[in-house]
Amino acid sequence: MKTILQTSAGGIVFKDSLWLICQHSQHKGWVFPKGFVGDADKNETSKTAAIREVEEEGGVKAKIITNKPIITNYQYVFEGNLIKKTVYYFLMEYVSGNPKDHDWEMSDAKFVTED
Repeated sequence: MKTILQTSAGGIVFKDSLWLICQHSQHKGWVFPKGFVGDADKNETSKTAAIREVEEEGGVKAKIITNKPIITNYQYVFEGNLIKKTVYYFLMEYVSGNPKDHDWEMSDAKFVTED
């Protein structure tokens, strides 16, 4: 089995006392918006990727308010390959936009209460 290392970045976005979540189009799970670092620009930073992915998948512009990300690591098997993934999540504050303007990777995006 081949091992593939992947790095993604995303945002945990708040607006007042609400939090942005997105429903993935394929697996239907509710997630924070995130995506690959450097998929369009190989020199992209994790911060730039996080801001871009929040806008693409969550439909909103947001600003990073904490420079230290929450880092998660997990692994799974996909198409016979072991995927080892590291994700950098940045705490972000909503700036503008509408979650309904999300891209095709998400079937829904919305702000919800903590509950």
